[in-house]
Amino acid sequence: MTVIGLDDTDSRSEGMCTTYLASRLAARIEAADGRVDRRLLIRLNPAVAHKTRGNAALALHTDLPAAEAVEFACEEIDTLAIGTDARTSPGFVVAPGDPTAIPDAVSDFARRALREQLDLSTAIGLADDAGYSHRGWAGEGCAVRGRGRIGALAAVGAWHAFDEWTTEHIAYREFDRCGTPRAVDETAVFDAAASAYPTVWDTVDRGAGETVCVPNAPGPILFGIRGDDSAAVERVAADIAAADTTEPVDCSATFLTNQGTDHHLTAGRIGALREGRSYRVDGVVSEPPETRRGGHVFFTLENPETAAAVACVAFEPTKRFRDHVRAFRVGDRLTVCGEHTDGTIKLEKFAVRSLVRTERVTPTCPDCGRRMKSAGRDQGYRCRDCSTVGKDKVPRQVERALEIGWYEVPPSARRHIAKPLVRGGFDAPSHRER
Repeated sequence: MTVIGLDDTDSRSEGMCTTYLASRLAARIEAADGRVDRRLLIRLNPAVAHKTRGNAALALHTDLPAAEAVEFACEEIDTLAIGTDARTSPGFVVAPGDPTAIPDAVSDFARRALREQLDLSTAIGLADDAGYSHRGWAGEGCAVRGRGRIGALAAVGAWHAFDEWTTEHIAYREFDRCGTPRAVDETAVFDAAASAYPTVWDTVDRGAGETVCVPNAPGPILFGIRGDDSAAVERVAADIAAADTTEPVDCSATFLTNQGTDHHLTAGRIGALREGRSYRVDGVVSEPPETRRGGHVFFTLENPETAAAVACVAFEPTKRFRDHVRAFRVGDRLTVCGEHTDGTIKLEKFAVRSLVRTERVTPTCPDCGRRMKSAGRDQGYRCRDCSTVGKDKVPRQVERALEIGWYEVPPSARRHIAKPLVRGGFDAPSHRER
């Protein structure tokens, strides 16, 4: 067996897609009478600054000899990788041997790649120590050659590192259509999505009326269907492709992936959070939500044991999720999940653990029912009509728009690796988005 890892062949501005290159490479292997047993799509740390789009790396598990795998990978990257983007830095790693027999150091590297910022020298050192072949390229103006070897090595180690997998079926356009508007039958997408939900998820955003599975970037993907079962995602994809107004599908592939798993999150503590990592953090709202320029909603979460605090934000693209955030009150106890960058947690989901149910208000007069007025500093309250005196503010029940449990961003704003509530396994009731 041989494992081929690939990464960073695409571009934010110019398009392409490493999944497409991997699919082309798989077709090349099969045309040479080789066998591709498994295709992996691995989402890495979403906080990496130099990522292109979804920060995905790819791996192919094949019976092709390692030397031929190196040759084929070089030729496909030379042909398809974007060479005019200074952010693009392609690389591959070829590992001879069974994917379950990967060295522990490489599988540990794969786990770290989801949660940390790793450097190229570490990846090259591990690949050399393991006896793996590797090569790197650099886009025009790129200062780092072959940075994609970081993700490629992580993809090589992924099968040994992880034990939870979902699936994605990707349909590709005819290549000469890249850069033109996509034609995908929206009615067929919504109907197919409804027929397979919840096994197939994040195909559409019903609240926004958007087809989430159809990308906007100028690459070769026509649509991608995610879910927990390969047969289900392939059936949904076939229904969409069969619609009269959907453009022709040139080729397609089904990948095993770590999407929708929350594998990027680690338990964190306010006051000890590191930059460029994603956390699950407990705290108490200490400053109320504030909507700032651009529609982003900020609030402050505090560790009640240490008084350390961290800013949290729901960005404008999360749309209706921000209404849940705006409903927070000082004293609400939460668990929040998201990337910690620039001292701020970028919210992906949160759980309400307890809610403030009362507030202290000026008392009303028991005789006339009117609101009392302040009698002066530290002198309590007095009814101006009845002269009735009240000493302190009194508690009043507050209607809350939130309930105990988990809330999530809508499908249109969800990161690939973030786990949708519909997949289950959460420790409180789930208020799901569809």
